[in-house]
Amino acid sequence: QVHLVESGGGSVQSGGSLRLSCTVSGYVPNTIHMAWFRQAPGKEREGVAAIDSDGTTKYLDSVKGRFTISRDNALNSLYLQMNSLYPEDTAMYYCAAGDAVPILTLIEPDYSSWGQGTQVTVSS
Repeated sequence: QVHLVESGGGSVQSGGSLRLSCTVSGYVPNTIHMAWFRQAPGKEREGVAAIDSDGTTKYLDSVKGRFTISRDNALNSLYLQMNSLYPEDTAMYYCAAGDAVPILTLIEPDYSSWGQGTQVTVSS
């Protein structure tokens, strides 16, 4: 059982930056994929960024060049550096982990463990 706890959310103005962190505990296979998802009010949850154990990454097109996902396997931690934030980035952000498929994806069903979320609010 993998337990995930997010932190680092908050309120910023448009153009600002935030760094989200996710602490991972429990049994964590070395091959596990990690990802950040987000869900805005009235919208479906969407994958924002994912990273595998070798450091390969995958991003949602709208965040490419602005967000950077990273992981520290020794510390069992996952991070999301978010720069140049827009109001449309406002959402609840969730940390996720999974090893259901060998290919790195941003597909929600491919991740079996989820955190409780941290709120990010970007004002114009």
